[in-house]
Amino acid sequence: MTAELRDLAADAYVYGCPLVRGLTMVEHLTHRGLGNLPPTPLNQFGHVHQLADPAAKFPWLNNDTLCSAAQLDLSGGPLLLHVPDYRDAYYVLQFIDAWTNNFAYVGRRATGTEESLWLIAPPGWAGTAPEGVRVIDAPTAVVTVVGRSACAGPRDMPRVTALQKALTLSPPRAGGAPPRSGLPQPDPDVPDPLGFFERLRIWMADFPPAAPDLAYQDRFQPLGLLEEGPSPYANADPELAEALEAGLADGRARVEAASGQSAAQPDDPRPANSRPYGPQVNDPQPYSGTSGAAGAWDMHLHLYDYNVDHLGPGTLDEDRWKISDRRAARLTRAVAARTALWGVHAYEAVYAHTSTDADGKQLTGSKSYTLRFDARPPADAFWSVTMYDSPNHYLVPNPLGRYSVGDQTPGLRYAPDGSLTLVLQRDRPTDPVEAANWLPAPAGDFQPMIRLYTPRAEVLDGTYRFPRIAARRT
Repeated sequence: MTAELRDLAADAYVYGCPLVRGLTMVEHLTHRGLGNLPPTPLNQFGHVHQLADPAAKFPWLNNDTLCSAAQLDLSGGPLLLHVPDYRDAYYVLQFIDAWTNNFAYVGRRATGTEESLWLIAPPGWAGTAPEGVRVIDAPTAVVTVVGRSACAGPRDMPRVTALQKALTLSPPRAGGAPPRSGLPQPDPDVPDPLGFFERLRIWMADFPPAAPDLAYQDRFQPLGLLEEGPSPYANADPELAEALEAGLADGRARVEAASGQSAAQPDDPRPANSRPYGPQVNDPQPYSGTSGAAGAWDMHLHLYDYNVDHLGPGTLDEDRWKISDRRAARLTRAVAARTALWGVHAYEAVYAHTSTDADGKQLTGSKSYTLRFDARPPADAFWSVTMYDSPNHYLVPNPLGRYSVGDQTPGLRYAPDGSLTLVLQRDRPTDPVEAANWLPAPAGDFQPMIRLYTPRAEVLDGTYRFPRIAARRT
């Protein structure tokens, strides 16, 4: 084994793990579903029809929105997307290519809430869209669409369910070529230790990256990643196999170090509790390094800024939302795929979490805390604070059935000066105002998360600071 081959294999892992993890998740959702999202055939929407609750036993579930998802195969031609009138309610449809690039958004922030028709076109399509239909050009023939629709509680479910039913995909006209039956499959004779590189080889060929990355791919020729036809890994040269296995471990370690994770995970996209913001099809929270300040809220505003090549409708084609250094962008993309697959740009939504109070001590249900906002949190759509236990990061059972509070919560009590003080504790407060603003906590440790949908400029430029949680003195 040569050091050069091992280093090259590590680079290939960092470069290719988003493609492999993303398309593995596409297969998983198509055939098995995820959580409350049922398995759904290609080119159809699957929907979650119930708000998350603790019974789901799923980490970091979102209690604010209902999820919809579709895996598109454009190999048979473009698809027509019908979006119903959301009547100013928040929703977003996020479009993600095979390399996990967010390349378009349709929704309240991006395109408004009126009824609309969109044609989702495959790479190289040169047709003409029907009159009145806007076009979204897809960079790859496989596209993931993740939808999130605000839901203000059980009474709001019929409205959201009706909108989900009206969200449809169809061919623009009859007689088009049939799509493939699924993704290209790896050679079954390839041994498991080389399975990652086999999937990368076949999927890289079928879903080529943006032109600037094609030259970068050429350097992986010595690894067999550019070979067509039979797999070079079914009976790989022992020296090559050794270099690939060692490089795979090195590449994983590099991504783990950049992610701030303590232990490598296999290339399985299913959520695991050890992943702080596993690749859920829910508002996934990006990794973030802590500021080190006691009680500070962690977030990351630029984890999804690695796409600089194909920015379609609803994206912001601005330098501040692009990582210009391609080497840094590739590593950032790998971190995003590892920690929070298919998350949105910060200008669509921001998530912040903390596990300590203003004194730097672990948040625990044995104490009572307050979280005081001097003014309403700066979000143009809506905001919420959700309670999770620790270390599982599950929603917290409570007699009130309240798992989050925010501007969709009825009866919140603001002070005359416009401030809002939330009470975070295990037992229901006896004071009526505190009871109205109560976010129930578990008996043990906990970790709340703030979500801002369509955050305002002061959040995006970093000048806004989330208030710290204060322990009440007894």
